[in-house]
Amino acid sequence: MPAPKNHLKAALAAKTVQHGIWMNLVSPIAAEALAGCGFDWLLIDGEHGPNDIPTILAQVQAMGNRTSVVVRPPVGEVRLVKQLLDLGVQTLLIPMIESADHARQMVQAMLYPPHGIRGVGASIARASDYGRITDYITTANPETCLILQVESRAGLAALPEVLKLDGVDGVFIGPADLAADMGYPGNMNAPEVQETIDATLKAIMASGKSAGILTFDPKIAQRYQAMGVTFLGVGSDVAILTKAATALASGVKAG
Repeated sequence: MPAPKNHLKAALAAKTVQHGIWMNLVSPIAAEALAGCGFDWLLIDGEHGPNDIPTILAQVQAMGNRTSVVVRPPVGEVRLVKQLLDLGVQTLLIPMIESADHARQMVQAMLYPPHGIRGVGASIARASDYGRITDYITTANPETCLILQVESRAGLAALPEVLKLDGVDGVFIGPADLAADMGYPGNMNAPEVQETIDATLKAIMASGKSAGILTFDPKIAQRYQAMGVTFLGVGSDVAILTKAATALASGVKAG
């Protein structure tokens, strides 16, 4: 029996737009509820959400296979990649890529030898259904999906070399961090920032890799989709909850 098919990886390779949302509530109940809402993917955020390996596992289990699962670890470290892959997570978004060497290390971490350096412990891991997926080790590599996050001037400088690497499925632009690093903290809409983002997205797509970005503005999301962005974040569980709750509170008090 082979490793599970990574439907998100296949869709991105086919240049089919995939919409998703960020999850920072650290709640398996919220994850389970959102998994049935129709998004193509949900991202469990370990960088800016208070997640660790056990809380990530609980959310992955709650979502099941009703949507594609993406995890963003707090940093791009080999040990964290190994742990997340062994949980059965097939798609990772690695933050703060600022060099081709770091990107290359992350590619290696995603793959079993001889193509990479992923530790071989599948027989006791959830990823192989605890050893019941008998061909997991020999079939897992093609189903892992690596998206690298570029969000600084150093990352932009390294991007041409990063885009040459096999094993990188996509590159995601972190607009908030990029704006801050460019001298526009809290102002992602600054013309210089937007021009840089647009040019970078076009460079990513021209390389043949998938381009990704996050925006909470539906009109901007439509513009990015029209450009050809295929890994498109359109909201977050925290923002959805607080916006809806605030609107409800205002509405009933006004009435």
